[in-house]
Amino acid sequence: MKTQVGIIGGGPSGLLLSQLLHRKGIDTIVLERQSRDYVLSRIRAGVLERGFARLLHEAGVGDRMEQEGEAHTGFYLAQDDALLHVDLKKHSGTNVIVYGQTEVTRDLYAARDAMGGTVIHNAADVTPHDLQSDAPSLTYRIGDDTHRIGCDFVIGCDGFHGVSRKSIPADKMRLFERVYPFGWLGVLSRTPPVSDELIYARHDRGFALCSMRNRNLSRYYIQVALDEKVEDWSDDRFWAELKRRLPRAVADALVTGASIEKSIAPLRSFVAEPMRWGRLFLAGDAAHIVPPTGAKGLNSAGADIHYLYHALTRYYETGQMDGLDRYSETALARNWKTQRFSWWMTSLLHTFPEQGAFGQRIQQSDLAYLFSSEAALTSLAENYVGLPY
Repeated sequence: MKTQVGIIGGGPSGLLLSQLLHRKGIDTIVLERQSRDYVLSRIRAGVLERGFARLLHEAGVGDRMEQEGEAHTGFYLAQDDALLHVDLKKHSGTNVIVYGQTEVTRDLYAARDAMGGTVIHNAADVTPHDLQSDAPSLTYRIGDDTHRIGCDFVIGCDGFHGVSRKSIPADKMRLFERVYPFGWLGVLSRTPPVSDELIYARHDRGFALCSMRNRNLSRYYIQVALDEKVEDWSDDRFWAELKRRLPRAVADALVTGASIEKSIAPLRSFVAEPMRWGRLFLAGDAAHIVPPTGAKGLNSAGADIHYLYHALTRYYETGQMDGLDRYSETALARNWKTQRFSWWMTSLLHTFPEQGAFGQRIQQSDLAYLFSSEAALTSLAENYVGLPY
């Protein structure tokens, strides 16, 4: 087989790039090691920056998002019994959209099917070859049969544990990482959200987040130690602990119910430099990870796809490589700003084992300053809705 752009990874990043390029007449093949059902079963965050939403419209998959998604013009920060509102519209001029990542992926699959896009599932042992040449290729196995795809470029959208980043020689990369000393215990429940907008809560017992997927599906999180086990957290224990960390009025209004999904996710900040090796280009979690505070993971991947989409389109329309040559530098410049914001929100709202009384006072003062300064609120809002591409 032969294609112009070979994409490793059939999550939202790989599917979005494939859809965007197809609409420009550029041929792609997407290789995904899991089944479609598995990809669509993954529970992920769903706060979309306006830039990401515009990219979905450009890909022709924004209609259901606009119909079913929730436009949020603000969010809340909570500390003890205080509930403080951050007005995104006032301080940034725009908003975010709450729309589940699973639904984004479902819409992209539907669009790929409608256009006859090639997405190969259950592709095992995907391996890039000849990445430093002008004619790279990909091999993969289905059952006992091995297949080869010749291509002009390889795009690695296969996540932190995928093969793409591992295909770059270790001595050619520099890795930056911070592993946080806690995780998030998340519960999904068929209950109405406690608030029309997200609530990020700082508490001495640990962070909490009240989020949602839609008007009847809520997602809640609490900070837990890394050695905690999901099976040790009954629904009753989770709801009781969540209520302890929320302002009294919010806790009293909380509707609880049976969990339909419960998991613990560790938190880390991670960046790999560069994001290019010859004809291989990394995107999304293959190159960088942020803690979920502030919901930047999918949005950071969307920025990468924006840069790659325009650089590849320019190459196939004009033969110019300048956009691709600048890709790593451009994507990393924006990503490090996103890393800073996610690290700052995580540091502001979580309880750290080593912080002590001094660290708690610093967090409290940081929140107090935030709500005494229009400039500080503007900075927070601009970062939350998404920096420009």
